[in-house]
Formats: sequence, C-alpha cells, structure tokens
Amino acid sequence: MQIIDALSQAIYIDDGKYRELNRLQGHESLVIGVAFSPDGETIATASGDKTVKLWNQQGKLLQTLIGHHNSVWGVAFSPDGETIATASWDKTVKLWNLKEKSLQTLTGHEDRVYGVAFSPDGETIATASRDKTVKLWNQEGKLLQTLIG
Repeated sequence: MQIIDALSQAIYIDDGKYRELNRLQGHESLVIGVAFSPDGETIATASGDKTVKLWNQQGKLLQTLIGHHNSVWGVAFSPDGETIATASWDKTVKLWNLKEKSLQTLTGHEDRVYGVAFSPDGETIATASRDKTVKLWNQEGKLLQTLIG
C-alpha cells in the first residue's frame, strides 16, 4: 500500500513500517491536493503556486500544467486517465485532456472552488465551492445541475 503525504511532498510505502520511498520536489508553494492516476503510474499534485505537476512514482517530473490564476486546491483523474480536472481559488475548474492536449475551462461558481471529482463512469464532474454549491457538469463542460447547500 502506498500513501502520499501532500504536505511533505513525500511518497511512503507501507511494508509494516513506514519509510520514505521518494520525495516530489518542484512546487514553489505548498502542495494542497494530490491524486493517483487510475493505473497508479502517475501522481498529480495541486499547489498554491497555481500549477499542477505530474510525476512518475520514481519522483521524475513529467509535466507542469499552467493555466489557473490562483491556488489550485483540487485535482482528480478521469476513470480512463485521459483527463485531469483541477479546482482553483480563481473560481474555475479546468479539464486538461492529456491525450488530445486540450484545455477546457468551466465557469459558473461565484467563489473559490475547493474540490472536484469524476463519477465512476467519467461522464459527470462534480465541483464544490465556497459559494455553498456543488455543480454537476458533463465532460463537454455543460452545467447539468446546481446543488445548493
């Protein structure tokens, strides 16, 4: 079982006793969110430096996703691993299609977006915001529903 400690940017392995397996260094600010790709080969880290970085499990930086204008708090891989969704204090969610190298921005929240998740089939994206709403979107970026809480 592998565990990522987002605050210290280290990968630990649980073999009966925890030990550091690797350390992911490269962000210029705190690491706030982290996610494994579905195949377990890639780790995405979201940071206060407005970027998301993709790493392999050996700690090699594969790619930096730049596009948000404020801290990135949430990150999630689609079930097929082809899309990464990121949630930011800039009130947006971005969908990064790694295969097609395309970027789509979802707007509609009135305040900071803290969380993002894909449905198990990958067809729906849920976003959670400080504006006290959860919004449901399709993969094309169309707003399907707003849940007010």
